[in-house]
Amino acid sequence: MAHADRLPVARMLGAIPPPALVLLGIVSLQVGAALAKQLFAVAGAAGTVTLRLVFAAVVLLAIWRPSLRMDRRTLVVVLSYGTVLAAMNLCIYHAFERIPLGAAVTIEFLGPLAVAVFGSRRWLDGVWVLLAALGVLLLTRAQGGLVWTGVLFALAAGACWAAYIMLAAKLGSATSDGKGLALAMVVGSLIALPFGVSSAGTAMLDPIVLAAGFAVALMSSVIPYSLELEALRRMPPRVFGILMSLEPAVAALAGLVVLGEHLRPAQWVAVCCVVIASVGATRSARPDI
Repeated sequence: MAHADRLPVARMLGAIPPPALVLLGIVSLQVGAALAKQLFAVAGAAGTVTLRLVFAAVVLLAIWRPSLRMDRRTLVVVLSYGTVLAAMNLCIYHAFERIPLGAAVTIEFLGPLAVAVFGSRRWLDGVWVLLAALGVLLLTRAQGGLVWTGVLFALAAGACWAAYIMLAAKLGSATSDGKGLALAMVVGSLIALPFGVSSAGTAMLDPIVLAAGFAVALMSSVIPYSLELEALRRMPPRVFGILMSLEPAVAALAGLVVLGEHLRPAQWVAVCCVVIASVGATRSARPDI
């Protein structure tokens, strides 16, 4: 599609440097996650995820107005991306329900780290894996520890995140602007809907809950995913991965500022270990990762 034919939103995103897009997306996502956690008492984790994905789908459909006409390959990518999106969000929100935001995102980040070092035989990548493992061990064994169900949900979200990274590049190349993302978000919202309804019921229809869910959808889905897809079109995946490595630290800060979740000194060291491991692994990753 020619640049002149792009929608105003696409032209606006195209004017922002890719690193700035990634950083803005990270801050939006983690602050949105902190706000979402405040909805759990009313709508539960699954209900909050459902509100987030449904509203995000509505907004993205209105912005991008995608066509349903696509070839089989594109359809498979859209369906896969939407499924992984729903699973990743359900798992990480259930983790947020049980453990601090920063701890959950730090553990979840093992997924992107695994993508960065997958198939490598370099000894240095082994060092990064050990450093990340040390960080997670510190995180879970620090005084007070973490609820293990929360840790398991975060690990499952990490596996979904690894799949999301591989599918995001395919979605960006198979579709134009945010059209594929809009359709994938519809798929994700339909998958999450039964879980949300069974968990929250009519509580999701409360006007205050709906308004909060809409805000969470903008901050946690519409803005960050749109920014990430645009950035991935214009920057090498390794550079994208290095910038994304800041996510655990931003999540810990968002949890502290918005929710008052204080990590112990050893847990902050753990967050730093995972961030350093992710940066190191991404910098030394193979060019095709």
